[in-house]
Amino acid sequence: MILKKKYNIATILPYKESYTLENASAASLWVSEFYKGSKFKKNIFIYGNTNSKNYLTNNYININLKNLDSKLKSSTKEYSLKLIKEINNKNFDIVEIHNRPLILFNLINKIKCKFIFYFHNDPLSMKGSKSTNERLLILKNVDKIIFVSEWVKKRFFSNLDEKLSTKTEVIYPSVNRQHIIKKSKFITFVGKLNHSKGYDIFKNSIIRILDEFPQWTAYSIGDEDRRSIYINHKNHNELGFLTHKKTLELLNKSEISVVPSRWEEPFGRTALESSSCGCATIISNRGGLAETTDYAVILKKNDEFNLYKELKKLIQNKEKRRYLQKLSRNNIKHTIEKNTKVIDQMRESIFPKFNLNFSKNRLKIINIYNQGLKLNHRLYNISLGKKFTNGFIRNNHDVLEISDRDFIKINRSFNLISNKNKFQNFLLETFKNYNPDLLFFGHTKNIDLSTLHEIKNNNKNLIISQWNEDPVMRGLDYSKQNIANINLYSNFVDHNFITTDPSILSNELQNKSNFHFFFIPVDQNIECFDVFKMNPQKDLFYAMSHGVNRAVLKKGVEDKRVEFLDKLVKKIPNIKYDFYGFSNKQPIWGNDFNISLINSKMGLNLSRGNPTKYYSSNRIASILGNGLLTFIDRKTQFNDFFNNNEVIFYNNVNDLASKIIFYSKNDRLRKNIAKNGKAKYFKLFDGNKISKYIIDISLGKKTVLFR
Repeated sequence: MILKKKYNIATILPYKESYTLENASAASLWVSEFYKGSKFKKNIFIYGNTNSKNYLTNNYININLKNLDSKLKSSTKEYSLKLIKEINNKNFDIVEIHNRPLILFNLINKIKCKFIFYFHNDPLSMKGSKSTNERLLILKNVDKIIFVSEWVKKRFFSNLDEKLSTKTEVIYPSVNRQHIIKKSKFITFVGKLNHSKGYDIFKNSIIRILDEFPQWTAYSIGDEDRRSIYINHKNHNELGFLTHKKTLELLNKSEISVVPSRWEEPFGRTALESSSCGCATIISNRGGLAETTDYAVILKKNDEFNLYKELKKLIQNKEKRRYLQKLSRNNIKHTIEKNTKVIDQMRESIFPKFNLNFSKNRLKIINIYNQGLKLNHRLYNISLGKKFTNGFIRNNHDVLEISDRDFIKINRSFNLISNKNKFQNFLLETFKNYNPDLLFFGHTKNIDLSTLHEIKNNNKNLIISQWNEDPVMRGLDYSKQNIANINLYSNFVDHNFITTDPSILSNELQNKSNFHFFFIPVDQNIECFDVFKMNPQKDLFYAMSHGVNRAVLKKGVEDKRVEFLDKLVKKIPNIKYDFYGFSNKQPIWGNDFNISLINSKMGLNLSRGNPTKYYSSNRIASILGNGLLTFIDRKTQFNDFFNNNEVIFYNNVNDLASKIIFYSKNDRLRKNIAKNGKAKYFKLFDGNKISKYIIDISLGKKTVLFR
């Protein structure tokens, strides 16, 4: 995929997090507030579970759960399975998971996208991130980890090397600037009404304060299921749980706000909101509270005496109180506007290679194919892998070639480690060193899927594409195995390139939406002859084999091509044939192939199996690309690319025979058509163009092959 201006983003909340106006808590507020100003606003979808319909924003999608109250079935698993189905249907670029490592572990390897994980709480207290190994696994499988404070980040890296923090960021919960309104003599507490939040400390100190300063009023906002702390005073009002909007309204009116938490606050949103509302704010020095504002009164000791003392100072010293209020309101430490931009930049930053490579137009490519070292390079002139490499390099990319079959053959040994396992280790270490942008491979079964998974986990930006030049057609036994070989990787790779129109096998191919047709390329340094300028001694060239890895024929093996050729020879016996690969005439390779090829005026493009839309073996590049007049079966539908002034189409063996006789006697016309055919082939399917087409498809660009 290329660098995009917009990304489709799925934001996943914990299923117990209520994304509603009446019950929103920290994670929901974070998501809704940073959504509203995001440049990706139109492409963000928020997932969660709630019974209310009063959603914070209209981009929310509710996941209904059946197992919420079940003690036998996992709600997390049910939630994860439904998310996987939903997200895969919508093709997201980024999935952002908030505060639930177990959800992350359920989704990785089930969804192909970038992952961002947000920690709103202490990682050491959460299932899925308590142990060192769990946190290392999170680091390995995500593209970014966001912490709501330095304190939360420090907790995550407990017993971990800080040098592993390169893919982490601290982005704080944030607020908007509030309108200035007239203050009242209110002292406000917001939070759970329990010991962890220091509500008992607030209770004992506020009663003394209200007795001494009866003109002041105290408010408590919050609730607690297991309530044990109550404040009984005529100047105290307990308001219960209020919406976020109403809470801010009260803080705006309040002179003083108190956050005396005993609990290690991951951040302390109340302290930030109090400060932004212009409150003189008193906090304990627990967790991330000190990161919320630079202008709070920090309790030297978090107890009722010290809180009482600081409250009394602020009440009696109006000048100091007003000074703190002004500094707090004018110097908000974390604003939504600023941090929304930070989050959007962070989202874009997880695609750095595409940004760099798109602007520089340079990719690093690993090209895995059979180079034929064990065959003494006799396949060089028909090797598509070599043509791809040449094309990639001519398009200004860097290429590292790996020959899988040769590696395995050369590294045979008698120890317990198999050659294939050695090859996996070789690939993994090579990828670490080279760090490619594109892995491109063809005709291999030597790469384990687990190796591809590990490579992809180490570089989420990596694009993986495979190619296959062999026939994929119905009614050919050879194709059945070939299709199985393709399907081995087709669901994992980003793109599949084949030499048959994919519509032919719409039911046989897995993940068929990612299949693309490509034509056998020609290369200016390989198809370098102009036979139409020469004086060949033979009339018709044709060469076949029983597999490129075999140098000789298989005994007793024949196919329909031989029957076709026998009929042709009987019809026109006086033609000077130069045929190889059947009737005890062995196949030819390498330079011998070229010598025979250029000694014939015409070439027959006859492939195994029934003529199929757009399929041809790689012989078409050799004969048409070297300037031989080329005969092609009309049922291949190559007339979509070539006209009758460029190649000769035939309907059957009789039609072919008559046309061979005609053109064998008309040299001027034969040469002209052959010249036009070569020119057209290089115009449409030059290896440089095919390689660029493959790169463009792999990067997600819209491109057309035939033009």
